[in-house]
Amino acid sequence: MASHRLVDSYGRVADDLRISVTDRCNFRCIYCMPAEGLKWLAREDILRYEEIVRLARIFVERYGVRTIRITGGEPLVRVKLEELIGMINAIDPTLDITMTTNGVLLRQKALALRDAGLKRINISLDTLHMDTFKDMARSDAFDRVMDGITAAREAGLWPIKLNMVVMKGHNDGEVVDFARLAHSEGYEVRFIEFMPLDGDNIWTNEQVVPSRRIQEQIEDQFPLEPVVDTRPGPATRYRFADGAVGGVGFISSVSQAFCTTCNRVRLTAEGGLRTCLFSLHETPLRDLMRSGVSDDHLGSVIEAAIWRKEEGHLINKPGFIKPAKSMSQIGG
Repeated sequence: MASHRLVDSYGRVADDLRISVTDRCNFRCIYCMPAEGLKWLAREDILRYEEIVRLARIFVERYGVRTIRITGGEPLVRVKLEELIGMINAIDPTLDITMTTNGVLLRQKALALRDAGLKRINISLDTLHMDTFKDMARSDAFDRVMDGITAAREAGLWPIKLNMVVMKGHNDGEVVDFARLAHSEGYEVRFIEFMPLDGDNIWTNEQVVPSRRIQEQIEDQFPLEPVVDTRPGPATRYRFADGAVGGVGFISSVSQAFCTTCNRVRLTAEGGLRTCLFSLHETPLRDLMRSGVSDDHLGSVIEAAIWRKEEGHLINKPGFIKPAKSMSQIGG
């Protein structure tokens, strides 16, 4: 049972932990990393599974965290990831354990992940066309990703959320097609504004397609009704007004930031605690653990870091500084 909650100086409660298990990825998405990739962390610098579980246990048992999302990089390139899922699930089988993946390895892993305790899954899919996929992901694995989505569904990893990063001039003409897919197949598609976290430094505000514009395009064909969520989340969610099972959500980090209700905290693959995607600093936990400090000591460090959480990011405001790390190095 949690002894108390992780509260920041603005009164927000952190109860959603994102854990990156690797900075490596088998794609080179244009909104995330350069075509040549990045310099990967050395194996000894990445948190071991036992270290991840120790931190997860502190967040769950001491501070009441209820949702743990496994991210990367691409998390499924980490060997035997299902073993980590099982170890986290053993902390509390009622935990909402989810994962964000590009889906290319799901055909091999979906059943093992489900059996280990994974509850839900988010799959990155930015286009429904093979040529655009090659352009955006710099990979020819489109068919494998689509098969991975099918495998996840067959394994019962449901609901499935499809994450689409919308970029002007690349895939913004497909937003209604994605809504149609959600309507017909029961997926929830999350339309994500392009954020300044890319490795090539190509981001400009002109490439951002505001969520409001996307929503208007969708509602021309699929009327929507708002979903009232019991917990804060990054997406503003809608169901289809005609009662179809699927839905859509909008993550408007650039045009309508949701910082005032943010309940998330992030752990990077090398053990850095980040209180915001756009943080300019991290609180290092790996070396503390390896030096032999107690859970009480780790807890005090975590509490102090959360208390100092930023009021919000400054995208499109004076003083914004792009983080040195790209999305793949932070963890989505």
